[in-house]
Amino acid sequence: MFKRAFIAAATCVLCALASPAFADLTLFLGFSPTPDHRLVRGISVGSGLVIIGFEFEYADTADDEETGAPSLKTGMANLLVQTPVPVGRFQPYFTIGAGLYRERVDEDDRQETSFGNNIGGGVKMTLTGPLRLRLDYRLFNLHGDALYDTVHRFYGGLNLAF
Repeated sequence: MFKRAFIAAATCVLCALASPAFADLTLFLGFSPTPDHRLVRGISVGSGLVIIGFEFEYADTADDEETGAPSLKTGMANLLVQTPVPVGRFQPYFTIGAGLYRERVDEDDRQETSFGNNIGGGVKMTLTGPLRLRLDYRLFNLHGDALYDTVHRFYGGLNLAF
């Protein structure tokens, strides 16, 4: 009986001392101008420790059959450095990361999957409560035999902090 009471009390103390999780989820739409303007859509989920944050994102850039621009799928893990609190309603950040990509041209039946890295930045703007607008720019360097080894991406998205 004593053992169960001790375990229950210890569990309550640990739960009371635990700090809240700082995480966010972003659904985004944007465009890549490399080589032509094409739609990008994606999702990211992240967590932060005051100034340093981590995020994992997946993005899908549509192909353009008319110009032969390839589709591009990226999965990246990123490190963010951000202001600890919003300045006004804005929280600027800088990001750097790495991961995998797949570039594909259907008409040529050509595909490349390899390693890539990215660097960029943006701002999260508080709209109301935990809802924010996120504006972001990334510069990707694609390794391997990509048709376009430097790719730019701009996006806007809804960000939910929890």
